[in-house]
Amino acid sequence: MEDVQQRHANPLVVDAGSGNAYLGFVVYELFLKDAEGGELLSIEGRPELTERAKGRAERLHFDRMRFQTAHIDQAEYPERIHVLMALHACDTATDDALVAAIKHGADHVAVVPCCQAEVAAQLKEKKAKPAGSMSLLFQHPWHRREFGSHLTNVIRALTLEAFGYQVTVTELTGWEHSLKNELILGRRVHRDNRRARLQLQALLAETGVQPRLTRLLGITPAGAAGGEAEPASEPTPDAAPAAPSES
Repeated sequence: MEDVQQRHANPLVVDAGSGNAYLGFVVYELFLKDAEGGELLSIEGRPELTERAKGRAERLHFDRMRFQTAHIDQAEYPERIHVLMALHACDTATDDALVAAIKHGADHVAVVPCCQAEVAAQLKEKKAKPAGSMSLLFQHPWHRREFGSHLTNVIRALTLEAFGYQVTVTELTGWEHSLKNELILGRRVHRDNRRARLQLQALLAETGVQPRLTRLLGITPAGAAGGEAEPASEPTPDAAPAAPSES
């Protein structure tokens, strides 16, 4: 927030899958309430939650908070997003939030995924099981759920890197507060990163999965039609930096 406020007079923050919009209210209170410019757009698919949050914003005189009732993948986004955040957007909704961030050039991304189920279901299918002993990592349903969740977030982090983001994966809060607390932070520093894209394509090919995020962004496994092979050397990202250093 400090970085985009220093570089943009009217930064736009998107809270995707905002629920009761508590996160949005906290961010607005801390960073936007006393600032001269900047807006926060909360996107939520349940109209009753949107109306409740809208009424709260009116009572607090948070005049630059806007609300839209829509699912993340169907929302009308502004052309340019500066910060996108998504707290516990369930299953593939986090993928939809990341797609919105990437397509609208978000400078910063912060997501806390929740209830990843898609990849676990793909791992259960025979066609998605890699050969050899690796399949033992998810032979049992409990392990498949946990491994699928981990693999999903690894793919998300690599996808952000492929599109030019510097990624940090860390803990949002202590485990005693939430079991869904993996925080993926992305800061855009390049237009793209060819090395990360090739690593991602190789991982998709080796595991046999193709989650919603990579499907929507047109990333294919290595060896598939349009896919590329892993190079022998490690090329540097083929784009110039797009953002200054962090504040």
